Amino acid sequence: MRESIIDLRSDTVTRPCSGMTEAMRRAKLGDDVYGEDPTVNALQAKVADITGHQEALYFPSGTQSNLVALLTHCQRADEYIVAQNAHTYKYEGGGAAALGGIQPQPIERNPDGTLDLDRVEVAIKADDFHFAKTRLLALENTTTEGMAVSAEYCAEARRLCLRHGLALHLDGARVFNAATALGIDVADMTAQFDSVSVCLSKGLGAPVGSVLCGSREFILEARRWRKVVGGGMRQAGVVAAAGIYALDNNVSRLGEDHANAEYLARRLAEIGDIDIDSGGARTNMVFFRLRSGRDDEFADFAQANGVLFGGRNPFRMVTHRDLSRPDIDQAIDRLRGFFAQSSLADSPPDGLAARSVG
Repeated sequence: MRESIIDLRSDTVTRPCSGMTEAMRRAKLGDDVYGEDPTVNALQAKVADITGHQEALYFPSGTQSNLVALLTHCQRADEYIVAQNAHTYKYEGGGAAALGGIQPQPIERNPDGTLDLDRVEVAIKADDFHFAKTRLLALENTTTEGMAVSAEYCAEARRLCLRHGLALHLDGARVFNAATALGIDVADMTAQFDSVSVCLSKGLGAPVGSVLCGSREFILEARRWRKVVGGGMRQAGVVAAAGIYALDNNVSRLGEDHANAEYLARRLAEIGDIDIDSGGARTNMVFFRLRSGRDDEFADFAQANGVLFGGRNPFRMVTHRDLSRPDIDQAIDRLRGFFAQSSLADSPPDGLAARSVG
């Protein structure tokens, strides 16, 4: 019989719990395109309040929420500054360029996940018709690499934007993970941004949906763009109810995912062929590399044995609410089978497993 699947690819793979599905079943509904769905309206008001903004707008996905934020902030031939590995630049299909004619100006991130604000300042274009107009700085929290960026850094970025007349957007897909890791309220960082996209279907465990927050004027314009890109939904309270349930019940448990990620990193580090990037977990993510370089063989073995994860050089494993410590132990036991084939499973010398390679 095939072994059960242990899915570490992403925190997007979670399934709604019974309490969430009951909330969805009982949701009061209306037509959200007319602004008449009471559950959607309640979700939007709730997220706006949590993030410290005037209003919010519900979207089917984080990709669409980020896209509409860029379309609202920028016009064609405008530019936004962004990290080289940021989702809005690298992992969202080039939507801003393809659909909005918006030019990205990517910058390499620092090892701690921040953008060097001196480099950002240099990248801002002069008011010259040869150049695209720099309109926006877009940040992430957590970053693509799972790092939590401090509220102090966000405030510094805000001051830079004010000096140069730029808007500031946050892709906050995992912003609750960041706040949990930093031990602060979400609003301590999100209120400093002109717009924030919050994902409900990652660590919070909802099946679908993201919420874009901003000023009343910004959200009014964003609503128009949501319609343009096909994001208007009708009785969307069915899924918005899942978002409300997630915010009420699943934020407080994110620390468990972080603790499980640290545990996962320690267990992986017991295997002699594995190096853990940065020496440990980054919020709910663990990145690691094989010293032997047998990446494809390892990934094929893992999949054949029911352990799923992403990436290559480094690999990425993500903990989530549907993953327990016994699941982690079982995953490690299965993976050890690969290294045992070539005697690579012995524990490394003291200190070597925690060596940072990223």
